[in-house]
Amino acid sequence: MPSRRTVLAAGAGVAAAFTASGTAQAGETKHDDRKLRSLISRMTLEEKVGQLFVMRVYGHSATDPDQADIDANLKEIGVRTAAELIARYHVGGIIYFSWAHNTRDPHQIADLSNGIQKASLSRERGLPVLISTDQEHGIVCRVGEPATLFPGAMAIGAGRSHKDAFTLGSIAGRELRALGIRQNYSPVADVNVNPANPVIGVRSFGADPDAVAGLVAAEVAGYQRGRQVAATAKHFPGHGDTAVDSHYGFPVITHTRAQWEQLDAPPFRAAIASGIDSIMTAHIMVPALDDSGDPATLSRPILDGILRGELGYDGVVVTDSLGMEGVRTKYGDDRVPVLALKAGVDQLLNPPHLDVAWNAVLKAVQDGELTETRLDESILRVLRLKARLGLFEAPYVSQEGVTRTVGIPSHLTKADRIAERTTTLLVNKGELLPLSPRRLLVTGADPASPSGTTGPPTGVLAAALGELGFAATALSTGTAPSDATIAKAVAAARDVDAVVVGTYNVSATSTQKKLVEQLLATGKPVVAIAVRNPYDVAQLPGVPAYLASYSWTDVELRAAARVIAGRAAPRGRLPVPVQRADEPAEVLYPIGYGLSYPA
Repeated sequence: MPSRRTVLAAGAGVAAAFTASGTAQAGETKHDDRKLRSLISRMTLEEKVGQLFVMRVYGHSATDPDQADIDANLKEIGVRTAAELIARYHVGGIIYFSWAHNTRDPHQIADLSNGIQKASLSRERGLPVLISTDQEHGIVCRVGEPATLFPGAMAIGAGRSHKDAFTLGSIAGRELRALGIRQNYSPVADVNVNPANPVIGVRSFGADPDAVAGLVAAEVAGYQRGRQVAATAKHFPGHGDTAVDSHYGFPVITHTRAQWEQLDAPPFRAAIASGIDSIMTAHIMVPALDDSGDPATLSRPILDGILRGELGYDGVVVTDSLGMEGVRTKYGDDRVPVLALKAGVDQLLNPPHLDVAWNAVLKAVQDGELTETRLDESILRVLRLKARLGLFEAPYVSQEGVTRTVGIPSHLTKADRIAERTTTLLVNKGELLPLSPRRLLVTGADPASPSGTTGPPTGVLAAALGELGFAATALSTGTAPSDATIAKAVAAARDVDAVVVGTYNVSATSTQKKLVEQLLATGKPVVAIAVRNPYDVAQLPGVPAYLASYSWTDVELRAAARVIAGRAAPRGRLPVPVQRADEPAEVLYPIGYGLSYPA
């Protein structure tokens, strides 16, 4: 295996090679600073405070949302619309969520973006808004079909291709830009070394910091090619070794400083070397980096000392959502934004109560706890980014641009081909795969659909196999099947030639184990697909054929269907090790493991 230094150098080489295609580099916008500083000097204090916030808002329209969204906005923010949000709080950024009804379809998204820009640009200062979202692909997508959707990070890690990572970033960045979204909170730069990690997992490229670093660098270069969108490496200083979800608790990372340098730092170093526009903080405690007990988001030693000082990063630092429990455990919602700014943060993302957070920052300046000079430093970084992205010159998007860019056939084809290169075959006893066309039962887990999944995984997979000549029947059993549900699936299995079963994060006590074991007991050939974490295979050693798709999104399930049918060869290799279920210290399948057969 190559050394860490060798792979990091390779990752930096990838970034350098792609930089020639237009990736923005640190220091590139110094010529804009005089104009930007002049603009800042004319801002009121209220406008300055507003520029630091990136806020959610409900509705498909900036001025005319549905009544339910108006009600939600009034309840949570105290305004009716996005336009009112901008007028009252002067926010510098807005984040899109599918659950906030911001992302119904591409043309609507473009109209929303234009409406937001019009609302802000029509005001006295005329500042463009930096619109952002979490479009990681895989299990975290805010913009669904008909936009082009790619495999998630761990799948890309299984594909091991810097070129594919760059292509993903390039196409996804082009489509996001066409929608008016100019900051993407991706890629995940966390190194997932803990199989029990409940929040990162398949959102990470893998467990090898060297491999993760190279893929992060390539994807960043793709996103920022031609200044399309700002990429965001997250979650600094590294969220990969935790068994606690920072949405609901306060994780503690026990890595030593040396372990952090070896395991967590390389992807962030590679992102910075590739000219990353923004980095997101983590709501985690890392005592080896700061023993104060503060989360990294509020830690001056981590953000100002390590990220800016030691790593030399001078781009935008954005918090993870300030509504998450990990940042609210120690301090109140009025103190969190002030402490984040004192630590070195530039953008305050999605506070639970905007009025509390906004007024707390305003008061901190008025009371002298924060200076306007400190605010000006962050505002300059934010405005530099807006200038680099061309938002001052071209803030609007066109419907024609959406039509000719988003979800076009060439993009969809590339996504399908990339997905085929990620599907990983872990077990194939007796060369059960590929299957010839026959009667199939497609059953198993149907987890809640991420954006971009057109239906339950069993239905999507059955339909894909049907298009390949199989007579496939779908029967969902959910992620915790009851005895009655299991009996129904077993009865259905007796009437087919083979069974394809999806598994989702199987544990030692999961009733999914009982389902699979009873399907095996029918004597029918069983093909299992781990539709999220690849660790499922360790819990079900009796399955004769096991695939890992790393997600249950359409693009990955269609690729898995082609692999099952022999229309595509399985080419993925595990980006994480799989330990034995009964002996976790023993590796069952190492990083790089994967079987294949000719298509």
